[in-house]
Amino acid sequence: MLTPKQKELLLYIHERLQETGVPPSFDEMKEALDLRSKSGIHRLITALEERGFIRRLPHRARALEVLKLPEGGQNRRSTTAAPRFSPAVIEGGGRGGKGFSDGDEEVAAYSIGVPVMGRIAAGVPRTAIENRSHSISVPGDFLPSGGEHFALEVKGDSMIEAGIHDGDTVVIRRGDSATNGDIVVALVDEEEATLKRFRRKGQSIALEAANPAYETRIFGPDRIRVQGKLVCLLRRY
Repeated sequence: MLTPKQKELLLYIHERLQETGVPPSFDEMKEALDLRSKSGIHRLITALEERGFIRRLPHRARALEVLKLPEGGQNRRSTTAAPRFSPAVIEGGGRGGKGFSDGDEEVAAYSIGVPVMGRIAAGVPRTAIENRSHSISVPGDFLPSGGEHFALEVKGDSMIEAGIHDGDTVVIRRGDSATNGDIVVALVDEEEATLKRFRRKGQSIALEAANPAYETRIFGPDRIRVQGKLVCLLRRY
């Protein structure tokens, strides 16, 4: 049997999934249920999961699935439309970016396992996207919905003015397309990979560093294959 708040939250999650296909964020749930803290939402979600009403899906951002509704359950009606959620993305910009702690309750509820696939050069290109070595936990709100993500450890300082430092871990959304200005993992001549800013220059492709000590390198389009775009980075202090 569910408490009134548990039932209200379950119906709210179900309604949002029906309307948008995406579960609500912790802030949205807190506001919808008029609670003072996100820790209360965390406790409600845990209780719903333990009772078999919802489950958390691995490797997907904000992954909640409603398994069943209480008997006689119907969509919760709200007097105001719930705000649309925009995922938090770190694009770099110094060492003071958005962070999180291992004990944060929202991270614990929505963290996603992302495989680390080796190192990526922020400098001279090198072999990358090797065998999976381990996984890291990334807050679900940092990742765009859908798609496949992998992580790489940064080696070098060619992207330092974009806020990407030697030793950082970058999270990449796998894909083969990019627009001007995107920071991408680019495979050069099917052999070496590098993390650089992508630019099209006529019929050529430029891979730009974010450090004046490194030159922009220009290649024919048949020599470059984009393997993914940067969506966030993690840094330990």
